[in-house]
Amino acid sequence: MCAAPARAELVFFSTGRTMSVKSHRADGDSLVLTLRSGGEIACDASTIARIAPDEVPYPEPEEVRLKPDSTQESGGVPLQADLPYGEIIDKVAAEQGVNAKLVRALVQVESAYHPRARSPKGAMGLMQLMPATARQYGVADPYDPASNIEAGIKHLKSLLQRFPKSVALALAAYNAGEGAVTRFNAIPPYAETRNYVSRILSLAGL
Repeated sequence: MCAAPARAELVFFSTGRTMSVKSHRADGDSLVLTLRSGGEIACDASTIARIAPDEVPYPEPEEVRLKPDSTQESGGVPLQADLPYGEIIDKVAAEQGVNAKLVRALVQVESAYHPRARSPKGAMGLMQLMPATARQYGVADPYDPASNIEAGIKHLKSLLQRFPKSVALALAAYNAGEGAVTRFNAIPPYAETRNYVSRILSLAGL
Protein backbone atom coordinates (compact mmCIF):
# COMPACT_ATOMS: atom_id res chain seq x y z
CA MET A 1 0.00 0.00 0.00
CA CYS A 2 1.51 3.30 -1.10
CA ALA A 3 1.63 6.29 1.19
CA ALA A 4 -0.76 9.10 0.35
CA PRO A 5 0.79 12.27 -1.05
CA ALA A 6 1.43 14.81 1.68
CA ARG A 7 0.28 18.41 1.46
CA ALA A 8 3.03 20.93 0.98
CA GLU A 9 3.71 24.58 0.26
CA LEU A 10 6.13 26.30 -2.09
CA VAL A 11 8.13 29.16 -0.63
CA PHE A 12 9.36 31.71 -3.16
CA PHE A 13 12.34 33.71 -1.92
CA SER A 14 13.20 37.18 -3.17
CA THR A 15 16.48 35.73 -4.51
CA GLY A 16 14.52 33.54 -6.93
CA ARG A 17 15.10 30.36 -4.96
CA THR A 18 12.14 28.11 -4.14
CA MET A 19 11.67 25.50 -1.42
CA SER A 20 8.95 22.95 -0.77
CA VAL A 21 7.96 22.81 2.92
CA LYS A 22 5.27 21.12 4.96
CA SER A 23 3.91 24.35 6.43
CA HIS A 24 4.79 27.77 7.76
CA ARG A 25 3.85 30.02 10.64
CA ALA A 26 4.56 33.61 11.62
CA ASP A 27 6.82 34.36 14.58
CA GLY A 28 7.26 38.10 14.98
CA ASP A 29 9.23 39.43 12.01
CA SER A 30 10.16 35.89 10.98
CA LEU A 31 8.46 33.03 9.20
CA VAL A 32 9.16 29.58 10.60
CA LEU A 33 9.23 26.92 7.87
CA THR A 34 8.53 23.30 8.79
CA LEU A 35 10.75 21.16 6.59
CA ARG A 36 9.42 18.07 4.85
CA SER A 37 12.45 16.10 6.06
CA GLY A 38 11.89 17.17 9.67
CA GLY A 39 12.91 20.18 11.72
CA GLU A 40 12.29 23.87 11.23
CA ILE A 41 14.12 26.93 9.98
CA ALA A 42 13.34 30.58 10.70
CA CYS A 43 13.63 33.13 7.90
CA ASP A 44 13.32 36.89 7.89
CA ALA A 45 9.87 37.54 6.41
CA SER A 46 11.34 40.21 4.13
CA THR A 47 13.36 37.56 2.26
CA ILE A 48 10.20 35.69 1.19
CA ALA A 49 8.26 36.98 -1.81
CA ARG A 50 5.25 34.69 -1.52
CA ILE A 51 4.03 31.24 -0.43
CA ALA A 52 1.71 29.12 -2.53
CA PRO A 53 0.31 25.57 -2.39
CA ASP A 54 2.70 23.00 -3.84
CA GLU A 55 0.68 21.08 -6.39
CA VAL A 56 3.37 18.42 -6.90
CA PRO A 57 2.65 15.40 -4.68
CA TYR A 58 5.51 14.20 -2.50
CA PRO A 59 4.69 10.75 -1.11
CA GLU A 60 6.03 10.24 2.37
CA PRO A 61 8.46 7.29 2.61
CA GLU A 62 6.73 4.09 3.65
CA GLU A 63 7.97 2.60 6.87
CA VAL A 64 8.94 -1.03 6.89
CA ARG A 65 6.74 -2.97 9.29
CA LEU A 66 8.54 -5.83 11.00
CA LYS A 67 6.90 -9.04 12.09
CA PRO A 68 5.88 -9.00 15.77
CA ASP A 69 8.39 -11.76 16.55
CA SER A 70 11.30 -10.20 14.64
CA THR A 71 14.60 -10.49 16.50
CA GLN A 72 16.31 -7.17 17.04
CA GLU A 73 19.98 -6.39 17.26
CA SER A 74 21.18 -4.11 20.03
CA GLY A 75 20.29 -0.55 19.09
CA GLY A 76 17.00 -1.53 17.46
CA VAL A 77 18.25 -2.38 13.96
CA PRO A 78 16.61 -5.54 12.59
CA LEU A 79 18.69 -8.60 11.78
CA GLN A 80 19.48 -9.34 8.15
CA ALA A 81 16.73 -11.97 7.89
CA ASP A 82 14.09 -9.29 8.53
CA LEU A 83 15.78 -6.50 6.62
CA PRO A 84 15.05 -5.48 3.02
CA TYR A 85 18.26 -5.39 0.96
CA GLY A 86 20.18 -6.78 3.93
CA GLU A 87 22.42 -9.01 1.82
CA ILE A 88 23.43 -6.11 -0.43
CA ILE A 89 24.11 -3.85 2.54
CA ASP A 90 26.19 -6.45 4.35
CA LYS A 91 28.18 -7.35 1.23
CA VAL A 92 29.05 -3.80 0.19
CA ALA A 93 29.64 -2.64 3.77
CA ALA A 94 32.12 -5.50 4.27
CA GLU A 95 33.89 -4.68 1.01
CA GLN A 96 34.20 -1.01 1.96
CA GLY A 97 35.05 -1.60 5.62
CA VAL A 98 31.99 0.30 6.87
CA ASN A 99 29.88 -0.77 9.86
CA ALA A 100 26.81 -2.51 8.37
CA LYS A 101 24.63 -1.55 11.36
CA LEU A 102 25.47 2.09 10.70
CA VAL A 103 24.41 1.73 7.07
CA ARG A 104 21.16 -0.02 8.03
CA ALA A 105 20.30 2.76 10.46
CA LEU A 106 21.14 5.43 7.89
CA VAL A 107 18.87 3.81 5.30
CA GLN A 108 16.04 3.60 7.85
CA VAL A 109 16.31 7.30 8.66
CA GLU A 110 16.94 8.46 5.08
CA SER A 111 14.19 6.58 3.27
CA ALA A 112 12.57 4.02 5.62
CA TYR A 113 13.74 1.42 3.06
CA HIS A 114 11.58 2.91 0.30
CA PRO A 115 13.64 2.49 -2.93
CA ARG A 116 11.59 5.08 -4.83
CA ALA A 117 11.85 7.77 -2.14
CA ARG A 118 12.59 11.26 -3.43
CA SER A 119 13.07 14.36 -1.28
CA PRO A 120 11.96 17.89 -2.18
CA LYS A 121 15.65 18.74 -2.59
CA GLY A 122 16.08 16.01 -5.20
CA ALA A 123 17.75 13.27 -3.12
CA MET A 124 16.88 9.85 -4.49
CA GLY A 125 16.47 6.25 -3.45
CA LEU A 126 17.33 4.20 -0.39
CA MET A 127 20.34 6.25 0.71
CA GLN A 128 18.95 9.52 -0.70
CA LEU A 129 21.71 10.30 -3.17
CA MET A 130 21.86 13.84 -4.48
CA PRO A 131 22.27 14.07 -8.29
CA ALA A 132 25.88 15.25 -7.98
CA THR A 133 26.74 12.36 -5.66
CA ALA A 134 25.11 9.87 -8.01
CA ARG A 135 27.18 11.25 -10.90
CA GLN A 136 30.35 11.19 -8.78
CA TYR A 137 29.98 7.44 -8.25
CA GLY A 138 28.76 6.66 -11.76
CA VAL A 139 25.20 5.70 -10.81
CA ALA A 140 23.04 5.39 -13.91
CA ASP A 141 19.80 4.70 -12.00
CA PRO A 142 19.69 6.12 -8.44
CA TYR A 143 16.48 4.20 -7.79
CA ASP A 144 18.15 0.84 -8.38
CA PRO A 145 18.68 -0.52 -4.85
CA ALA A 146 22.04 -2.18 -5.50
CA SER A 147 23.52 0.84 -7.29
CA ASN A 148 22.14 3.27 -4.73
CA ILE A 149 23.45 1.28 -1.76
CA GLU A 150 26.89 0.82 -3.29
CA ALA A 151 27.28 4.53 -4.04
CA GLY A 152 25.80 5.55 -0.70
CA ILE A 153 28.18 3.35 1.26
CA LYS A 154 31.16 4.58 -0.75
CA HIS A 155 30.11 8.15 -0.04
CA LEU A 156 29.65 7.42 3.65
CA LYS A 157 33.10 5.78 3.72
CA SER A 158 34.65 8.92 2.22
CA LEU A 159 33.04 11.02 4.95
CA LEU A 160 34.19 8.65 7.69
CA GLN A 161 37.71 9.03 6.29
CA ARG A 162 37.31 12.83 6.13
CA PHE A 163 36.20 12.91 9.79
CA PRO A 164 38.02 9.87 11.21
CA LYS A 165 37.62 10.83 14.87
CA SER A 166 33.86 11.21 14.84
CA VAL A 167 31.14 9.07 13.28
CA ALA A 168 28.70 11.81 14.31
CA LEU A 169 30.49 14.40 12.18
CA ALA A 170 30.53 12.04 9.20
CA LEU A 171 26.78 11.55 9.55
CA ALA A 172 26.25 15.30 9.90
CA ALA A 173 28.22 15.80 6.68
CA TYR A 174 26.06 13.17 4.93
CA ASN A 175 23.00 15.18 5.91
CA ALA A 176 24.09 18.82 5.82
CA GLY A 177 27.20 18.66 3.61
CA GLU A 178 30.91 18.63 4.34
CA GLY A 179 31.10 22.41 4.07
CA ALA A 180 28.67 22.97 6.93
CA VAL A 181 30.54 20.59 9.24
CA THR A 182 33.88 22.16 8.36
CA ARG A 183 32.52 25.68 8.85
CA PHE A 184 31.24 24.95 12.36
CA ASN A 185 33.93 22.36 13.18
CA ALA A 186 31.08 20.47 14.85
CA ILE A 187 27.60 19.15 14.11
CA PRO A 188 25.89 22.19 12.54
CA PRO A 189 23.30 23.87 14.77
CA TYR A 190 20.42 22.71 12.61
CA ALA A 191 17.58 20.87 14.37
CA GLU A 192 17.13 18.55 11.40
CA THR A 193 20.80 17.55 11.31
CA ARG A 194 21.14 17.06 15.05
CA ASN A 195 17.99 14.93 15.16
CA TYR A 196 19.24 12.97 12.13
CA VAL A 197 22.59 12.15 13.73
CA SER A 198 21.00 11.24 17.07
CA ARG A 199 18.47 8.90 15.47
CA ILE A 200 21.06 7.02 13.40
CA LEU A 201 23.50 6.58 16.28
CA SER A 202 20.67 5.35 18.50
CA LEU A 203 19.39 2.87 15.92
CA ALA A 204 22.90 1.60 15.24
CA GLY A 205 23.62 1.26 18.95
CA LEU A 206 26.70 3.48 18.69
